[in-house]
Order: sequence, then structure tokens, then C-alpha cells
Amino acid sequence: MDKASSQECPYPGCFFCVMKEGNPSKRRSCILKFFRDLPSQDDDGQVLPISGLWNTAMAHPNDPEFIELGIFECMSALIWKGLKNRRWLSHDQNIYIPYYAAHIIGSYTMNMEEFAERAVEAGVIPPLVELLRGRLTWVEQRVAVRALGHLATYSSTFPAVANHGEILELAIQLAMSSLEIVYSHFYQYPDRRLSYHCDLLTRGMGGVEMESRKAEEWASQLQCWSLQLINCFAFKPEFLPTLCKPEFLVNLPVMWGGLVNENSPAGIGLLRTICQHKLGRGPVSACPGMIEALCNIARSSDDWQYMAIECLLWLLQDPNTSHKVIDKAVPTLVDLAEITNLGDHKKLGDSIVSVLQECSSMGNRSRELIEETVNSRQRLKWEKSMPKEDLHIKQAAALVVKLEGNSLFSSGDIAGAAEKYSEALSLCPMRSKKERVVLYSNRAQCHLLLQQPLVAISDATRALCLHNPVNRHAKSLWRRAQAYDMLGLAKESLLDAILFINECSQSNDPDLSMRQNKVPDYAERLVKKQMRAAWLFKEASLKHGGVHRKGEEREVYGNESDDSEWETASESDIGDDGREHMGLDDEEEEEEEGHGEKWKNREKSSDKNEKNSAKGMRHGYSIKLAEDEI
Repeated sequence: MDKASSQECPYPGCFFCVMKEGNPSKRRSCILKFFRDLPSQDDDGQVLPISGLWNTAMAHPNDPEFIELGIFECMSALIWKGLKNRRWLSHDQNIYIPYYAAHIIGSYTMNMEEFAERAVEAGVIPPLVELLRGRLTWVEQRVAVRALGHLATYSSTFPAVANHGEILELAIQLAMSSLEIVYSHFYQYPDRRLSYHCDLLTRGMGGVEMESRKAEEWASQLQCWSLQLINCFAFKPEFLPTLCKPEFLVNLPVMWGGLVNENSPAGIGLLRTICQHKLGRGPVSACPGMIEALCNIARSSDDWQYMAIECLLWLLQDPNTSHKVIDKAVPTLVDLAEITNLGDHKKLGDSIVSVLQECSSMGNRSRELIEETVNSRQRLKWEKSMPKEDLHIKQAAALVVKLEGNSLFSSGDIAGAAEKYSEALSLCPMRSKKERVVLYSNRAQCHLLLQQPLVAISDATRALCLHNPVNRHAKSLWRRAQAYDMLGLAKESLLDAILFINECSQSNDPDLSMRQNKVPDYAERLVKKQMRAAWLFKEASLKHGGVHRKGEEREVYGNESDDSEWETASESDIGDDGREHMGLDDEEEEEEEGHGEKWKNREKSSDKNEKNSAKGMRHGYSIKLAEDEI
């Protein structure tokens, strides 16, 4: 046997040696002693066993062994030690320990309520609150708010969190300022970044660019985890007055997690919780710009669309708020009335129509829109009793009128084409959803060219609601992305443009499918433009200035290309004869059939889209004029 391998570990009580102990009783006794003695020791290398515990906590968060042996007491004591003994904190690599300790607490409390109860008994909340206050840095704030959010989730431990009255106020301030904090304290000055921050962000595997990307992700998590903690308080009516201050509410719709944290419901999730209670609906309805923001989210194609729809429906059903929101909410909800199922939410369109029918005290336009929607439902019922021959006649008549619209479009009479598509919609049977998708989408394209983005958004949204699967009609996504761009709604335009690219990559339509897996040039340009405009640190960078490197300042957004060179697809696809070459939608295509599962497997990550993107034709990805498409 090798002499070196036969030697015993020179460090008595070494954690890694303890973990290898074969005798279960002795192992437990040694681990118990290790957790009890560690906070009082000042030896070098303490970060090694703590990082090992961090790995174990993430890999096995439901394992009770360490919980029973005092890990929470140990982690709590280590955080206090770092807060009170700055000399110890700055020695060796101890600066990492408070971060790891708070992360371990959060990992072990995220799934198991009994673990959370043990953590509270062990006294973890006070040191976590000190980290939340910013006693160290934003990196420790991030893991502290994560841990407190998990503790606040459970009914048995929420009161212990709520008893620290400052937690809610601190979380609100952190949600509002987190992006600015991370930008100004880390992102903006690469040469001043703390080395342990960089190591934690990249695990020592990346340079400045990776640090910057991870900083954006962590900043988003800091904000979203703050909102998650606040959300636990929002279920309790007694905390709503603190939550429902206008300066906080007005910012919630723009707290969306970004593309780096797309799985968090973020601000709209908190708004949904607030709107469930009448004490919350009043301040929400009175908040400037709130209903317009909710309408934009309700039309969106992301996973949280239904949350905004529910908020609008609750506001309409409340007699104290209905009159404040009805004329702003009705146009959007009417556009969404054709939705059948949205994820796990069944018959959502029926719920929308039911609420709209109960509304009163509205403007004439809202009343007309609701009557039109109700009449459409009645028309569908009538059509069910009509002979098939009559329905076929109506469908044939609609087709003739649509072709007349296509002809007008080709000749440059865009307004005339839009009128023909409206006439065709009045003739087309309600059950002919594919054809109605085409007509709405074609009319949306006309309104785009007529510089009427709001009407284009309405028509594109109706097409997307009718489509199967919902929100997956590629051309309607692109047209709505353009309309949002015309209105300066960068986030909404970005999400639709990304979904358009993803749908193109999976479509059987030869006019839409990627040629050699290339992203359409015009779509790539729009995505890049909107990623700059919707950049998570955009406001912080405008307030504090661009990124500084070695004394020189540069704007990290907007220098990749000149926005003045941006051209919409409708502009870039115009041929030499001045006619529009954007293809009309063809209801005979089979793209809806057999591709539902493939279309559901979308990837909204901008990084992956960037990797797969390539320049298309110089003047954009040309969608040719087909017989029944615009």
C-alpha cells in the first residue's frame, strides 16, 4: 500500500473524513460535533466543508440527516459571525461563508415544511434579515431573500417571518431597486468587481462577458425572489395597505423577469394575488397606466397571459372598480373571447363572455363590442342548426370575397382589401376557424400598412386566439410584433418576434420554414433591436451611465447597430414595382394538423436563438405572394 495513502488525515474532525465514517453512530456523533464547534473555530480552510454542504443541500434538499444534527444552528451562527467579526470575514476565504450559509438554509427549506419549522426554531430569521438589509452585499441579499421567501411560503412559519415587520418593507425596496443595485455595484465597472462575486457567479469558469451575463440573471432572480417573498404577504389582507402604494404598484407590470428568468411570474403574479382581494383591487384600478399594462400582458403569448386576464375579469366583476376599468378592458377582452383553452385553463373564452355580459355603466363603444361578441356566440348556435349545404354556400361566398380582397391588396388598394376581409368575416361560418384565422391575420397586415397598429394588434390577437394551438400562428405573431414595435412596446414585440422565429423553424409552410436553418434577417434585426430596448439594465444604465472599463465609458446597449437602419418586414419586402411581397395566409395549409406537440416545444431563450441565427437575404426574408395569402 502507498505510504501516503495510508497516512491519516492531519486535521482532527475533518468534515470530509467524518462523511466517510462507516460506523453510523460514530458518524452522527462526529457530524453533530462538527456543526456545534465550527462557528467557534478560526482555522483556515473553513470554506471547503461549507461549500461541500452547499453542494449536498442542493443535491439532496429533502434529506433530514443534517437537519436533525444542527445544520441550521450552525449556519445561523456563521452568518452572525460574518456580520459581527469583519476581521474573521476578511481572513482566508471566509468572505464566501455567509453566502453559502444562507443558500444552504434556503435549499433545505424550499420543499419541506418540517425543515422550515426547524430552521425557525434554530433562529435563522434574524441573521437573514440582517443580510436582507444589505449589511454585506447584494450577493448575500439574493440568497437571504430566497431563504426568507421559502420560510414565508408555509402557514406554520409565515407568522415568524411576518413578526419581523421590516421584512415586507425591505423586500418592496429591494424589488424596486435590485436591478439598479446590481448594475451600479457590479455590472457597470468590470475592473472594480469583487473577486468573490465573480467566482460565485461563474464558479471560476468564465471571464468578464460571462460575469456580465450571470449578473443579469442574478439581478433578475434578486427581483423575482423579492416579489415571491412579497407575494406571501399579499395573501393576507392586513398587509395590502403596505403593498398597494402607487409608487410600487405602477412598477409591477414591468417586473417580468426578462428572458434570463422567464419561468418566474414576477410582477404579474403578485398583481394577480393582490387583485384577488377587494382591498387590492381598488388601488390597482386607480393606478395610472395599470389597466393598459394588464391589457398588454393579457394579449401576450407568454405563460402568464392568463394571470392578466384573471386580473381584468376580477376588476370587472367588482362593482367598486368595474366603472373605472371597463372601457379600457373591454376591447382587449373582446379580442380574447375566442380563446377556448389556455394551458390548464379550460373554456377561458366562455368565462370572458360571461363576465362581459354582466357588465354595465360603460361607454357606447364598449357596449357595441360586447353586443358584437354576444351576437357572434349566438350566430355560432344558429349555424349548428343550419343545413350543411347552407354553410358550404356561406363559406364559398366568404372565399370569393376574400379573393377579391387579395386582388385589391396585390393592386395596392390596402384599405379596400381590409374592407373585403371584413366582409368575408361577416360571411364566413364561425366554426370555420382556420379560414377566420386567415382573414383576421390578413386584415392585420392591411392595418399595419395603413399605419394603424392598435387595430392590427386587435386582429392579430383574434387570429392567435382562434388558431390551434393557441398563440402559435407564425404570421400573426410577426404582424403583432411589428405593431408593438410601432407603438414602442419593446418587451411585447420581442416575445412575439422570438415566438415567430420558433414557429418558422417548425412550420411546413415553404414560405415560412427556415432556409438552411437561417433566421429571417428582418426578424433577427427586430429581436436584436428589442433586446436592447427591453434590456434588464436599460433604466439603470440611463441613470448611472454606460459600462466603464479602464477609464473609458461605453454604452453596452445600442452600439451593435444603428436603430435608424431598422426597417420593418413590410418595408424590406417591397419589390421593385413597389408592391408588398408579404405572403397571404392560406387556409388550405396543413400546418395546424399533426404538429401540435412540436409547436408546444418552443424555446424562448434569446441565447439559443442568437446561436442559431444567421443573416438571411440582404433585403429580408421574402415571403412570396400566394393565391390566398398576404
